[in-house]
Amino acid sequence: MAYTTIDDPGLYFNTVTWTGNDNESRDITGVGFQPDWVWGKRRDDAAGHNLLDSVRGAGENGELQSNSNGPEGGGAQDRFGYLSAFLSDGFRVEDGTEGSGDNAYWNQNSAKYVAWNWKAGGSASSNTDGGVTSSVSASSISGFSIVTYTGTGSNTTVGHGLGAKPDFILFKKREGSSNWITYDSSNGATKYLHLNLTDNVASASTVHNDTEPTSSVFSIGTNSHVNTASGTYLAYCFRNVQGYSKIGKYTGNGASGTAGDLDGPFVYCGFKPAWLLVKRLSGVAQSWHMWDNKRNGFNNNNFNLLADDSDAEDDGNFRVDFYSNGFKWRVNDTVVNGSGIEYLFIAFAESPIVNSNGVPNNAE
Repeated sequence: MAYTTIDDPGLYFNTVTWTGNDNESRDITGVGFQPDWVWGKRRDDAAGHNLLDSVRGAGENGELQSNSNGPEGGGAQDRFGYLSAFLSDGFRVEDGTEGSGDNAYWNQNSAKYVAWNWKAGGSASSNTDGGVTSSVSASSISGFSIVTYTGTGSNTTVGHGLGAKPDFILFKKREGSSNWITYDSSNGATKYLHLNLTDNVASASTVHNDTEPTSSVFSIGTNSHVNTASGTYLAYCFRNVQGYSKIGKYTGNGASGTAGDLDGPFVYCGFKPAWLLVKRLSGVAQSWHMWDNKRNGFNNNNFNLLADDSDAEDDGNFRVDFYSNGFKWRVNDTVVNGSGIEYLFIAFAESPIVNSNGVPNNAE
C-alpha cells in the first residue's frame, strides 16, 4: 500500500470555484492555507489562464499565462483584472480598466471561475547550490518549490531547494516572447514539451543539457527558453510524494464498450485525485487537458479545460473516474486513451489511501 506523510493533502493543494460579482476588489477564500502559487481560469467563456506566485509577487504585472508565450503582464491584466494579494485563506482580485470587461479574468458578474492553489515554503530565500544563485520557496513535505534565477547564456545549474530529485519542472522566461518548457523524469533530460503548445515530446541537448536533476540542482543548457545572458526565469519544481502527488506515464488501450462507460486503463496513484493534467506524447498533436474534483465533483468527470488554450470549459467526451487509489478512463478518444499511445500525467491528491500511521483511510 502507499504510504504518506501528508494525511491532509488539502493543506498543500486545493481547488476553489466561485461566481463573479463584478466588485472592484474581492477576496476569494476557502483555500485552507495561504497559497504560494495560484493558477486561475474563467470557465464559461474564452479567457486566458493566469498564473501568479509569491516569489515573483502579486500584481497586474506579474501574471503569466499558460496558454501564451507572452511575458509577465502580457495578457493585458491591467485591463481585464488581476490577482493583487495572497491571503491567509486565499487571495484578492481587482478589476482592470476595460469598462464592461474589466473583471473578465477573475470576477466578471455571473461568470464562473476556478483557481488551483499550491503551497510551497512561503517567503523565498537565496539558494547557492547551483552555478547561479536562485531565489527559492520550497516545501520538502509536499515536494514543491518555486524558483527564480537569472540566466548566463552558458550551460549551468540552478538550486531548487527540494532536497530530492524533481520529477517535473515547468520553466518560463519572464520577459519577451518565450515558450513554456517542461522536464519530466519519465521522459528524461534529453526531452521536453511546451506547456503552451500542442506539439509532441521533442529532443534537444540545449534545453536540459542532457543532464538529469539531482537532489539539489537542475541543469540548463543554452536554449533561450531556459537560459539567456541576463534573462530572468521562473521554474516550478515537483517531486513525487507518496499519497500526495504522482507524475508518470500510462499507455492507452482504446477501450471498447458502452459510450460513457468504457473500460479504459486504470492508472494507480496511491490516492484519490483532486487534480489531473494529461498530455499525449506522440502522433497527432494534442492539448494539455485538465480535470479537478470541484468543478464537477462526481464520477464520469467530464469538466475539462485546456492548459494551452483560452477556450471555455468543455463538458463533452473526455470522461474520467476518480477512485480512492487512482483514476480510470471511460472513453476511447485518442486525446487521452488511444490504443498503445503513451501519455504523460500529473496528479495531486484529495486523500491518500493510507495515512501516515499506515492505516487505510476508509478503516472503521
